[in-house]
Amino acid sequence: MMNIEFPNLNKVSRIGLGTWAISGWMWGGTNENEALKTIYKALDMGINIIDTAPQYGFGVAEKIIGKVIDSVNREDIVIATKAGINWDESAYFWRDCSRKRILQEIENSLKRLNTEYIDLYQVHWPDPEVPIEVTAETLNELYNKGKIRAIGVSNFNIDQMERWMKVAPLHSNQLPLSIFNQSSKRYFEYCYINGIKTITYGTLAHGLLTGKITENTTFKKDDHRAQKAMFNGLNFIEHLSAVNDLKKLAREIGVSIAQLAVRWSLYQKGVSICLWGARKPEQLEEVIEIFEWIFTDNYLKEVDSIIKEKITRNIPVKKKPGPPIRSEMKYNID
Repeated sequence: MMNIEFPNLNKVSRIGLGTWAISGWMWGGTNENEALKTIYKALDMGINIIDTAPQYGFGVAEKIIGKVIDSVNREDIVIATKAGINWDESAYFWRDCSRKRILQEIENSLKRLNTEYIDLYQVHWPDPEVPIEVTAETLNELYNKGKIRAIGVSNFNIDQMERWMKVAPLHSNQLPLSIFNQSSKRYFEYCYINGIKTITYGTLAHGLLTGKITENTTFKKDDHRAQKAMFNGLNFIEHLSAVNDLKKLAREIGVSIAQLAVRWSLYQKGVSICLWGARKPEQLEEVIEIFEWIFTDNYLKEVDSIIKEKITRNIPVKKKPGPPIRSEMKYNID
């Protein structure tokens, strides 16, 4: 497995295990035994960074990882979790990057993860109702105390990153990126110029770029993909058509479409780590050969050509992606 140097964390694998699906939340349920096997499989393959969040199953994913930590050498695993989301007993959730919430979250995460420190602590989403400087100061305090080894953010734009760095170190930014979602490219370039490591999520387009989803695939009501424009109507048909062409290109190269998609992301300027989401150990098999071939500029041009030809419909970008802010809640949460 290819590694990179990461501030304060030594060598980190360029492929990380994403654990949102493992939690089962918005993925149609979970199977803890399969989840544990998946994490152990990833570690055996040389994937040493496990990305998670309290929101993934409202603690479920972190608890599962905590069981793994108890049986491995702690220094061999890099735990990247997040803060800044609050929720209630009804599973309503909202952004909350207040000092009080983060100090509460870190203790909850440490307990669930069964560890004394977190390798990379990330702000899950910026909270417009809490000054970035307040959140940055809070994470910097945790960093100076040794409770976290590196500071990260997620879904932050350039202005937000610049405000952050005036107050505290910024070691990474986690951003969406895939062949089908290239809207964050300028942020990766900024991170590259400013020495900020990056982590991509959604690299396999929520499973679409595994090549295993067809026009006959259906999603359960509690599967988030059932509500996504990319998986519905004419948008779905166009994306499946692009997938078919990408499969042909992958076959010509001698790889799978998933391997092509991940290497495409890793080839982009400023990309440090790509997350590979998996719920079952067999879903990691393709990672084994991910670095055994060379991605070229010609492959890049061919992928871009396929997207330009096949994806003609623009999927509207949400004005406010991610969780709601506190003042937008439909009921009083005080």
